[in-house]
Amino acid sequence: MSKTYFACHWYHGSEDQPVEFYGELDEGRWELRKIEVYRDGRAVVLGPEDLEPGARTLAEAPLPPFEQIEADPQFEPREITREEFEAAWRRYAG
Repeated sequence: MSKTYFACHWYHGSEDQPVEFYGELDEGRWELRKIEVYRDGRAVVLGPEDLEPGARTLAEAPLPPFEQIEADPQFEPREITREEFEAAWRRYAG
């Protein structure tokens, strides 16, 4: 199974929304794990076990291609290595 790892900066002024995302995608571009980092430094870490009703969850649709995401100037996605993702996961998941 081939996985893709990415980081994406989201440019906006809201304090209630994350400004940086890290993600692990399967070959169909479905999220397997995700990290949402907020402006104040707090982070929400989500994986397949986070499926409780009413809780924040992984995306309900596959992630679009990076070219489509880049078309919106609010977003700056980039592919990263598995090692970079795992380092972020360890940092934010504790």
